Amino acid sequence: MPTKNFWTEQKDDVQSRMGDAVRTAADSIDETRSSAAEGLDSAASALHDNAGRLPGGPRVAEFAHTAAERLSTTADYVRRHDARGMWTDVERIVKENPGPSLLAAAVCGFLIGRAVMRD
Repeated sequence: MPTKNFWTEQKDDVQSRMGDAVRTAADSIDETRSSAAEGLDSAASALHDNAGRLPGGPRVAEFAHTAAERLSTTADYVRRHDARGMWTDVERIVKENPGPSLLAAAVCGFLIGRAVMRD
């Protein structure tokens, strides 16, 4: 019969592997933050530049400018925060808003499931 030491070793091994995976993911996110922020800024700029040409009149143009401002704000956030900082913010938001967070997670899971099932 396995001893407690065996299970403790297994738990420690799993924790170590999970820690390594989290560090690898955080490093990967940190490496792509700059290009992600540039992409967001580029999309914001394109929205600002083309807002007046969108069908729907001034209301749609105003919506496009608002969306572009939010993309710029997101780009600034991505530049200023590393993966740990972003994760801390996500945890805080989830703790402050558990119902909407659970709903958002369910919707994301559903959409990911649908996308995977199509392929």
